[in-house]
Amino acid sequence: MFVSKNLAVNEKGHLTIGGIDSIELTKKYGTPLYVMDEDLIREHCRSFKQSIDKYYGGAGLVCYASKAFCCKAMCKIMMDEGIGLDVVSEGELYTAASVGFPMDKVCFHGNNKTDGELSIAIEKKVGRIIVDNIFELERLNKIACKAGIKANIMYRIKPGIDAHTHDFVKTGQIDSKFGFALETGEAFEAVKMAIALDNINLVGLHCHIGSQIFDIDPFVHAAEVMINFIAKIKSELGYEVKELNLGGGFGIKYTDADTPVEYDKYMEKVSAKVKALCSEKNLELPFILIEPGRSIAAPAGVTLYTVGGIKNIPNIRTYVSIDGGMCDNPRYALYKSKYDAVVANRASEPKNETVTIAGKCCESGDLIGEGMPIQHVEAGDIIAILATGAYNYSMSSNYNRIPKPAVVMVKNGSSRVVVKRETLEDIIRNDLE
Repeated sequence: MFVSKNLAVNEKGHLTIGGIDSIELTKKYGTPLYVMDEDLIREHCRSFKQSIDKYYGGAGLVCYASKAFCCKAMCKIMMDEGIGLDVVSEGELYTAASVGFPMDKVCFHGNNKTDGELSIAIEKKVGRIIVDNIFELERLNKIACKAGIKANIMYRIKPGIDAHTHDFVKTGQIDSKFGFALETGEAFEAVKMAIALDNINLVGLHCHIGSQIFDIDPFVHAAEVMINFIAKIKSELGYEVKELNLGGGFGIKYTDADTPVEYDKYMEKVSAKVKALCSEKNLELPFILIEPGRSIAAPAGVTLYTVGGIKNIPNIRTYVSIDGGMCDNPRYALYKSKYDAVVANRASEPKNETVTIAGKCCESGDLIGEGMPIQHVEAGDIIAILATGAYNYSMSSNYNRIPKPAVVMVKNGSSRVVVKRETLEDIIRNDLE
């Protein structure tokens, strides 16, 4: 019935999240409200970890892509589950460090890291710095030299794969702001440079072909390209790369039109290709890293809103206005991303209306979705937008000086706030007269 298995309808006809009545949550915490199911998050973590154990004999590491949703509580959950972290900024790294996250399990990404960020990564002994370009390599070598250490790095490689996803979230093809290109010889020359530097230890290679991918074949092809590149490095330079990070991008179910593949199937097919090629090329099986973010967080999240005005424009559309919008979920404005919506207090009723859900921001494009099937809706109802655990809170803003919503985590029939709702005082905190 629902896109996520942690959702159901109770005897009152209300939507429940992890067994908790969503309407009761709004009464307790207000709206807009992000709700995350901790039990489902942990289940997803264990599923990926078990796949690494099953198909790579435990010789690998699952690194949660914290850009999907990052807060102290989320970092602690990953630490509890033995999951690593992929961070892309000083802020994400600081959050991880604030809860004592083991830095040897952190991968630090970013296409334009500042000297300050690189220095912090060195200072905190980050396990792997994912170097994106030669300019960064040269700066990192100097910073590492000054610190008297040898920095462990991986190179981000563009494997030239078209992942059949939205143009804005394709990252593996040659025309991308991320990484070194294989086709031009840029990546090979960069490898030669790295292994010649005194304060750089090239431990591995990284690739990421995009996001929200439903086809297994692009992942298999990317693994093939990367193993062949590792073989070329060994053959021509006598240097064997020990680690391979195959990124993430596993698709999830936002609506009934989405048909994600079971995570285990990705791992099975990709590992078979990696093992076969390593045997053929006389390579040691590299230590494998993966970076699922959306697929861990998104299905576990729901956003709850209160309906304000409803405007019916005859023969055109019906606008249903909510007390949030692009400031807490910009994905429709950015990508036309589709969601499933439920009137949470009428969840047992049929979806017999079609509406456009509009946000409260002063922008015509502030929409959560158009042509959305939904139950009969009235002012004061609660609307739930499903599968919003990734790239909602993390991409939220204070546009129009609107405070950000709270994030509530539910677990074992109880709930707790993990990110406080912003106040008006928070909005002006950094203002100077």
